[in-house]
Amino acid sequence: MLKEIDIYKDFDTLKHYAKRCVLFKKGDHFYLQSLGFFKRIITDIDIAFPIVHGNNAEDGSLAGYLETIGIPYVGPKILGAAMGQDKVVMKQVMKEEGLPVVPYTWFYDTEYLNYKEDIQKEIKKLGYPVIVKPATLGSSVGITVVKKEKELEEAISEAMNYDDKIVVEKLIENLVEVNCSVLGDYEHMETSEIEEVMSGEEFLTYQEKYIGNGKGEKSKGMASANRIIPARISKESREKIISYAKKTFKVLNLSGVCRIDFLINKKTKEIYVNEPNTIPGSLAFYLWEPKGKEYPSLLDDMITLAIKEYKKKSKKTYSFDTNILSNYDGVKGMKGLKGMKGKLH
Repeated sequence: MLKEIDIYKDFDTLKHYAKRCVLFKKGDHFYLQSLGFFKRIITDIDIAFPIVHGNNAEDGSLAGYLETIGIPYVGPKILGAAMGQDKVVMKQVMKEEGLPVVPYTWFYDTEYLNYKEDIQKEIKKLGYPVIVKPATLGSSVGITVVKKEKELEEAISEAMNYDDKIVVEKLIENLVEVNCSVLGDYEHMETSEIEEVMSGEEFLTYQEKYIGNGKGEKSKGMASANRIIPARISKESREKIISYAKKTFKVLNLSGVCRIDFLINKKTKEIYVNEPNTIPGSLAFYLWEPKGKEYPSLLDDMITLAIKEYKKKSKKTYSFDTNILSNYDGVKGMKGLKGMKGKLH
């Protein structure tokens, strides 16, 4: 039933009728098994291709689960997925590596409650307008543009409804949003065509991405957003974006396909790396079609990369024959620890 798209229109029906199962490894094979007293093998699996959105999935949680089982899977590993979801950590890493990021500040919710005036001063240094975001959410959820200081309190409160870590960025004026997808791993990368995203708002909203325009026109995600391909940018800007996209992909430990979002001040020509959108957040297949890579071919490439990574990883050494506890003498060992009392820090 999970292969039928219509079933996802009603989550209550989905949860009621879909049967729960567990993924496990037996020998050199991976299986889906039903739960309950009478367990049965539902099917065997060669490779996992995660198509799930949001926290506890894109943030490295799902990658960690698949790593624990040991099954090959498409997309970034734990670290890359985690950094790709945390807007603060990704900015810190990118800035350290010399990538251009928008001026920003960040804080935890409890810090704001205890040091509100100090944090507001830091935000004021950025210069209004600013944009307030939950640090680890995507899809423009909980984001507010703040044009005046009196609007800040409400915007931060809104972001805190979704996250305990908040990031505040300087809003780029004369904004042009462009996106470029990267396919590959740290050894080899190729880039897609660059798109220019058209938005009726100051940033691409959740409504525009997923709901539609309110006039009866439904959305199909980013693939249905208003866009111009290729983006109307100079050759110099195009070359910079391709270079920044590849470097971002590498320093954030990404793999598979990732759409990197950029912000351009069309007046000053300044380019900023905004954020990556990792699998399964965006396959960005529509950016590869103009370069002659059709959707099935893109999927093949992603699966091939995952198999390559799995084979390469299986050749690494992860355990050693030495047993450091083999000479452990229980009671005597405990006496030794007592002798160390007061010396351990």
